[in-house]
Amino acid sequence: MKRIDAINEIAAKAKESGALLIGNIGIPCKELHHVCDMQANFYMLGSMGLASSIGLGLALSRPDKKVITMEGDGSILMNMGTLATIASQEPDNYLLVIVDNGAYGSTGNQPTATSKNTDLAAVAKGAGNKKVYVVGSPEDLRQTLKSTDSGIIVVKAEPGNTEAPVIEMTPEVILKRFMDISSQPSR
Repeated sequence: MKRIDAINEIAAKAKESGALLIGNIGIPCKELHHVCDMQANFYMLGSMGLASSIGLGLALSRPDKKVITMEGDGSILMNMGTLATIASQEPDNYLLVIVDNGAYGSTGNQPTATSKNTDLAAVAKGAGNKKVYVVGSPEDLRQTLKSTDSGIIVVKAEPGNTEAPVIEMTPEVILKRFMDISSQPSR
């Protein structure tokens, strides 16, 4: 599976469920924006490793809303403590989807530790997370997304980027439009 396939499935789940969707740094955000730009998407443009923490904070502060965070393996490797914090908080409205393509996609596809011997699902379980799933095809991801609204999904993907245009919004505009929707009461 390619990362763009995973992004399509994640975006469809967010749109269908009305979830707030946090995208991780760089090219994956551009791909998400290209595939399914919504006001409920928050594009992390430059804070590698923090999308999962931001998503968790949002889920804890807004338990009435579903929150999905899309994170990469390189980003999770930079902030592995977030896996322990997610396990200790265990919010039932938070789903972390880690797209593990074994590469730092936004900086030139250099290999990450997951391309050799680091197993992010084992790390997440070792940190105390009870609901951890591993998928490797768009169909498996679609089925897993249908059956769960919380926990951690590790998506095995091939390295590589899709040609996606630059997000034309400024960070201030991204933040404002996201805050406008995320602060509204749930329906």
